[in-house]
Amino acid sequence: MSQSILAPAAVLVLWSLVMLFWVAATRIPALRRANIDIGNAVGGRGQDLDAVLPPQVNWKAHNYAHLMEQPTIFYATVLILAVAGAHTEFNIALAWAYVVLRIIHSLVQATINRVAIRFPLFLLGTLVLLILAINAARATF
Repeated sequence: MSQSILAPAAVLVLWSLVMLFWVAATRIPALRRANIDIGNAVGGRGQDLDAVLPPQVNWKAHNYAHLMEQPTIFYATVLILAVAGAHTEFNIALAWAYVVLRIIHSLVQATINRVAIRFPLFLLGTLVLLILAINAARATF
């Protein structure tokens, strides 16, 4: 089994963790500024902070949540391609393209959050993932 097709997935995992730390680095100071004592907080969910914290702080958390959604399909697809032996140069290039698009999408959403930029990035990434998924399905039949 070639490790090359798995490298993009490993990078996206690492990027997701970078986003998690970015969330913490921006949320904790924002919570302090909002006089929210996280040491005494009980229950609640991250979404509850949308009405309390500035949008620019929440954008990072929104993106982290997005990285826990569609990329799960990517991870499964890459694993299928690796196990099925369909780790062609084309599929590896597509996997890297998906990761690069997700990272750019993250940076846009976490900073300027312009939907006119984010949506085309998301759409292009989704199309890349669709091609990968089709290739994974073909490799299993």
